[in-house]
Amino acid sequence: MSYRREKHLALSALDYAGKTKKELQALCREVLEDGMHGLCFSPYEEGQEPGGQISEAQIRRRMEIIKPYTKWIRSFSCTDGNEAIPRIAKEYGIKTLVGAWLGDDPEINKREIANLIELAKEGVVDIAAVGNEVMYRGDLTEDELLDFIYQVKEAIPDVPVSYVDAYYEFTERPRITEACDIISANCYPFWEGCDLDYSLLYMKDMYHKALRAGNGKKVLISETGWPSQGTSLDGAFPSYENALKYFINTQKWSAEEDIDIFYFSSFDESWKVGAEGDVGAYWGLWDKDEKLKF
Repeated sequence: MSYRREKHLALSALDYAGKTKKELQALCREVLEDGMHGLCFSPYEEGQEPGGQISEAQIRRRMEIIKPYTKWIRSFSCTDGNEAIPRIAKEYGIKTLVGAWLGDDPEINKREIANLIELAKEGVVDIAAVGNEVMYRGDLTEDELLDFIYQVKEAIPDVPVSYVDAYYEFTERPRITEACDIISANCYPFWEGCDLDYSLLYMKDMYHKALRAGNGKKVLISETGWPSQGTSLDGAFPSYENALKYFINTQKWSAEEDIDIFYFSSFDESWKVGAEGDVGAYWGLWDKDEKLKF
C-alpha cells in the first residue's frame, strides 16, 4: 500500500472527531446494516463463564440477533455446549471459524480436539482453529501445540486449519506459521496503548507484519475491537464514542481493502473482567442484556 493511501487511512479516523454522538450512532447503524465479514460470538449470559454449560436456546437466541449483520462467526471452544454454535450457525446460513480451546489441562484439550474434528467431519466447520493465544499465555510448548495442529490437519485434510494468536507471534514462531493453512492474527491497537486517532494505521501495520510472516498465506484478523468503557491504557481511552469510531473505521477498511475481519465482540460479557480488568466487560456491539449499543 502506498504512503499516500496510508496517510489517508490515518486521517480517516479523525473525520469522525467533530460528529455528535447521534451522528456517530447513525453511522454505526448504517455500517452494521451494510454487513460485516465476521463477528466473534459471545455465548455467555450474565452470571455464566467458561467451564459452565451453555444451552442451545441461548445460542439460538443470540444467533437470531446477529444473523442479519454477519457472513461469518467465530467460536472459541468445542465443549460445554459450545459445540452447538457451528451447527446452529449453519442452520442460519452463517459460515464458521471454529476454535478448539487449548490450555494446560490435557483432558480438556483432548476433548476439544476430538470435538473439533467431529464437527469438521459433520461439515459445519469452514475454518478450524487449533488453539487461541496458547503461545501468548504460555499454556503449552510450541511442540505440543504443533502436535495438535498436525493431528487436526491429518484428520480433516479438506478443511483449512489455522491457529489464533497475537499478530507478532507469527513472526516469532515460523514453525507454527508454516503449519497453518491460514494465519489468524489478533490485532488490538487498544492493548498496545495506541491513541484512537492512529489506531487504524496501527492495525494496518499489525496486519502487514502477519502478512509478511505468512509469506503468501492468507491472513485474516481473528479479533479486533475497542471497549466502550473502563480504565485507559497509556494513550488508549475506552469510551462509547471511541468504540463507535473504531467500529466504523474497522468495517470501512475491511470493505475497502477486502480484509477478512472478525470483530470482537458480539455481546458484552461480565466474566471477562477477571482476566482483563474492568474494560473486559465492554467489548460488545450489543450489551450484556442483548441490546444494541447504538
